[in-house]
Amino acid sequence: MTTGNLDGLSSQQALRVTVAALMQACTETQTDLARGLRLTQGQVSRKQTGHGKWSIEDLDKLAAHYGIKASDLLDGPTVAVQALPRVRHLALVRSSREPVTV
Repeated sequence: MTTGNLDGLSSQQALRVTVAALMQACTETQTDLARGLRLTQGQVSRKQTGHGKWSIEDLDKLAAHYGIKASDLLDGPTVAVQALPRVRHLALVRSSREPVTV
């Protein structure tokens, strides 16, 4: 796992950081993510606060939801956010209030 500054964190902790980064990058709320994963917001909250654990099945659902590989999730937030498909990036650019120079 390439976690950069996530060294010393457990896999669960590193995954929580990665999920939070993806949610922020995609401007998603826990409710949005829960809907995409067919979970409740409470279930996502418990998993993200460490009161529950992300399962292997959840990992597959997260990867499908974000359009990335499960291994990208395990490689940390930078890799996962960079792996987001172009469609996600275009949605982010469209929702940005700042000018974008290409």
